Amino acid sequence: MTDDALSLLKNLHPYDALPEAALLALIDAAKLVKLHKGEDVYRFGEPLEGLYIIESGRVSVRDEGGTQISVLQRENSFGERGLLKEGLAATSASAEENSRLICIPPDMFHKLRADHEPVRQFFDRHPSDAVKQSLNRFDLASVQVETLMVRDPLTCTPTEAIQRAAQRMQAHRISCLCVVEQDKLVGIVTLRDLSGKALAQGLAHDTAVSAVMTPDPRVLPPSAIGSDVLHLMMEHKLGHLPIVLAGKLVGIVTQTDLTRFQASNTAVFVGDAAKADTVAGLAAVTQRIPNLLVQLVAAGNRHDVVTRMITDIADVVTRRLLGLAEEKFGPPPARYVWLACGSQGRQEQTGVSDQDNCLILEDDLSEAALAYFEPFAQFVSDGLNACGYVYCPGDMMATNPRWRQPLSVWREYFDWWIKNPSKEAQMLASVMFDLRPIGGDFSLFDGLQAETLAAASANSIFTAHMATNALTHATPLGLLKGLATIRSGENRNTIDMKLNGVVPVVDLGRMYALMGNLDAVNTRARLRAAIDTSVISKSGGRDLLDAYDLVAQTRLEHQAGLIKDGKSPDNFLPPAKLSAFERSHLRDAFVVIKTMQSALMQGRGVLG
Repeated sequence: MTDDALSLLKNLHPYDALPEAALLALIDAAKLVKLHKGEDVYRFGEPLEGLYIIESGRVSVRDEGGTQISVLQRENSFGERGLLKEGLAATSASAEENSRLICIPPDMFHKLRADHEPVRQFFDRHPSDAVKQSLNRFDLASVQVETLMVRDPLTCTPTEAIQRAAQRMQAHRISCLCVVEQDKLVGIVTLRDLSGKALAQGLAHDTAVSAVMTPDPRVLPPSAIGSDVLHLMMEHKLGHLPIVLAGKLVGIVTQTDLTRFQASNTAVFVGDAAKADTVAGLAAVTQRIPNLLVQLVAAGNRHDVVTRMITDIADVVTRRLLGLAEEKFGPPPARYVWLACGSQGRQEQTGVSDQDNCLILEDDLSEAALAYFEPFAQFVSDGLNACGYVYCPGDMMATNPRWRQPLSVWREYFDWWIKNPSKEAQMLASVMFDLRPIGGDFSLFDGLQAETLAAASANSIFTAHMATNALTHATPLGLLKGLATIRSGENRNTIDMKLNGVVPVVDLGRMYALMGNLDAVNTRARLRAAIDTSVISKSGGRDLLDAYDLVAQTRLEHQAGLIKDGKSPDNFLPPAKLSAFERSHLRDAFVVIKTMQSALMQGRGVLG
């Protein structure tokens, strides 16, 4: 081995952290590989001879289909993905110019990982045990409702006598019964209902529960997190929250169930927003969000937990503005549902978010009824802007008459986009497939989403066009340390962690939802659903999930760092500020994302 190769290993992380004896053993086991331009290092699926580190030259890495996913140079390593699986190459690699590589045999590579923590951490693409413990700790910021809820709660029928219901609550020492009819939750009856309605009004003991129950109570799915429960309870002054899956009651969470959990600061935000009676009051709440983001990131919360909690605040602010609009303009003359798309729709808001929204109105409205919603939408949109959710540059807002239409028109929109997938139609469909109802009558949206997903999934031409559209955002892979930065302008020498980092995965998740007719809207939920339903392979899906987590977490930490420094958060990360360890992991994450983009292109007949 050359002196240059020895020097490289001694000064390259993680090998610089090895004890001298281990480093000498590594040097003794490693071999030097010389390649001519165009010569293969290995091909996809071949047994790997080891981990490769580039001493000099450049190496092109390609996926199974031959698409180039990275060009590596001095100090970059490759081959670890295959070694960490079955020892078979997960990519193909060849020399772009005459090159010299250091090859660490598989046995030595695995021994170093087993015996030395720095090496193990460097090549472990999953969170460490300490991080996992932090991410999964049982607090309301992260615990899933299915862990928190009481399963199979006691129920009664609507016709059961209130005296019998009260006796059962007393016998079981509980404060409510879920009211079920033909396996469907139709209401909830609590001790407060029995005392405040039945007893206070002197109702007969044999009065049916249906006379005093709360019909169609608010519910959450088991996949919700504990903070969702607390926020909903605080906003609507609830003491009990049924948990429903596919229309069936599976559990319940009460305020008593929350006593062993702490509420996290977001609950205070939600409570303050729900009580605000002016736009200025709401703006005072949202002005505190940047500091909250710093606290949540510093506490070790995973990116999707942080963005869900930040989005919860935006949802409550939006609903409060809808309420203030109704107070200002009078009761609405027709049913409506206000929906969010973009990052709010996906529950992925960070410290930088504009507003993307629309209104679906019931059909057969008069001109006067339609006219009511114009100043209504303007008031809400202006209020959101005042609260920091700036106007959408693309005018994707309910203030635009195009996005404030009756339900029948929205059906025509989606039908036209699916049958005529122009560039604009692809762009609009991409946005609108992320719709999530925020306020108003949710039933206006219930059937539309399912119908549209089914129609889109069944149209192969549309899905091919959408797949092409999903590949328009490239990952920032290049020559300099494997990462390509913006070359000019105010953001020179940075990576756009939104457009070139998170958005490519968001686009993939949306495509997987279309391919599998999956109703999830959140990107991480879409990826998990795609894995569970075999839309993508478990191996590729888990790699993509890990890559997405790393990219999204890095973006969030970058924003938190800017806020701590007294700056406005943005998405432009300078790779030079990252350690070699962090750059290596980030590069590998982008390689995984690009590989999955290539797999989509090859598997869906993408149009050129």
